[in-house]
Amino acid sequence: MTTQELYGQIRRKHSMLCVGLDTDYVKLPPHLRTGHPAEDVLAFNKAIVDATAPYCVAFKPNLAFYECLGPEGLRVLGETVEYIRLHYPEQFLIADAKRGDIGNTARMYAKSLFETFDFDAVTLSPYMGSETVAPFLDYPGRFAIVVALSSNPSAADFQFAGQDGKPLYQVVMEKMMAISTPENMMFVVGATKADKLKEIRGFCPDNFFLVPGVGAQGGSAREVMAAGANDRGGLLINSSRGVLYASSGEDFADAAAGAARSLAFLLS
Repeated sequence: MTTQELYGQIRRKHSMLCVGLDTDYVKLPPHLRTGHPAEDVLAFNKAIVDATAPYCVAFKPNLAFYECLGPEGLRVLGETVEYIRLHYPEQFLIADAKRGDIGNTARMYAKSLFETFDFDAVTLSPYMGSETVAPFLDYPGRFAIVVALSSNPSAADFQFAGQDGKPLYQVVMEKMMAISTPENMMFVVGATKADKLKEIRGFCPDNFFLVPGVGAQGGSAREVMAAGANDRGGLLINSSRGVLYASSGEDFADAAAGAARSLAFLLS
């Protein structure tokens, strides 16, 4: 998917919402927990996707929630992607993987997530340098999403450290921008750092930002929009728990649709 296609979907749906599929078996509604975790997660995912697809432009499975289920979890991840591709081909699919390695290992990660699992984008940790990212830039129509400024409290341990008079997150972003284009590079910028978004947008005007932390982590969608949007939008604002677990009852899908609809309205 190109940025133009993604912007087109944002305009049509009046939404920048990304639904995070961080599906935790123990949090599924009780009536769905049959004792077969992989199958139950898949059934939940399909219901959530059907309910929220009209209101979002992207889905973001977090791989940890599938890898912890072993081989069956990876099968469910693949079948979730296949289901979205078949029924909602306009959706942008992000592998929230936080991969970060070099050389042949990075190339194999890129092959796995772009070719085997058919994701549009992968989140990456850039700590080992540009070599961790370069193999992901070799796939036309696919994106590296580099973690720049995350939403967790201990992000300050490293991300605000200074180098040449700049915070480390700015050094990282400028280096990544030098080896890429907005057509293959996005950045993670946490919603709980909304006060920094305007500053970041100033030196990074054209790239998409994936913004986690709205809802359960306390971030404000309105503040993110005001501070971080560019003239075409340029944001994918993620909500996971706030949508997935809007209800623990048999109305979970309707509740998820309502939560997604409310967020899409805020973003319109």
